[in-house]
Amino acid sequence: MKKDKVQKAKGPIREYAELIAETSVFVFFIMTFVAQAAQIPTPSMEKTMLVGDHILINKFIYAQPVLPAEKLLLPSRPIERNDFVIFKSLEEPDKDVVKRVIAVAGDKVEIRAKRVYVNDAPLREKYKVHIDSQVYAEEGRFSHEGYRRDNFGPVVVPDGHVFAMGDNRDNSLDSRFWGFLPVSRVKGRPWLVYFSYETLENPHLRNSPKDRLDKLVRAVTRIRWKRILKVYR
Repeated sequence: MKKDKVQKAKGPIREYAELIAETSVFVFFIMTFVAQAAQIPTPSMEKTMLVGDHILINKFIYAQPVLPAEKLLLPSRPIERNDFVIFKSLEEPDKDVVKRVIAVAGDKVEIRAKRVYVNDAPLREKYKVHIDSQVYAEEGRFSHEGYRRDNFGPVVVPDGHVFAMGDNRDNSLDSRFWGFLPVSRVKGRPWLVYFSYETLENPHLRNSPKDRLDKLVRAVTRIRWKRILKVYR
């Protein structure tokens, strides 16, 4: 008669170690292929995205699948007009930037007196913000960069690129200044605000013990509760 095999019970240390290892692999997979956390550092996308918004990035939506099974597991699509995109800065590759896609490959783009035209039709942009009512004219005494902010093109977006701009038009460094955005640099699309906190102006100038205590006491009041779990469409 065969004796029943008795499985040796795992010790608590081994169980915790295996749990940590499995969790680490899962988190590594999610952060590498599916989602990534980031923070909005500049006001170039206000009022759509605010400084202090902590967001999750959908990393697979624009990915090009290699195997057929990837299309089922990680459905993706091409970048379209009006999409938000997160990408590596063309000027500072170690930084991530977020902008709105205004035009895709083959589109004609022109800006006249702050008004954007795509394929000769004016865009309806309810989301955009202008903090400076003045329009820079070519014959004015302003710098070339100032004129280009309000008047640009016409240009045609080449293959493999998009034309991207910030919603805060008068305070955004975008395709008007650094050119077309290569699709290959796009990392993903902003998806969800998981936390939002109103940051202080010039926080480095307010770092005394009293200021630190003030930050702690007022922390709850600075949380933008209504923005938490906001989904970007």
